[in-house]
Amino acid sequence: MDVILDKDKCIGAGMCVLSAPSVFDQDDDGIAVVLDPHPAADQYAAIREASLVCPAAAITVRGER
Repeated sequence: MDVILDKDKCIGAGMCVLSAPSVFDQDDDGIAVVLDPHPAADQYAAIREASLVCPAAAITVRGER
């Protein structure tokens, strides 16, 4: 799985961090950052949830390995 974050779309709601804290964090301005763009399989469900709850639709998930 590849996790892609469009920082230009991010509004800093933090829903991704709440859903998948080992994959996402926020910078000093509150904008999300991806800590692990190629996460382990045990994180897939949390990442899918994060992409669904993102109010700005800033997270794209591609494929599952």
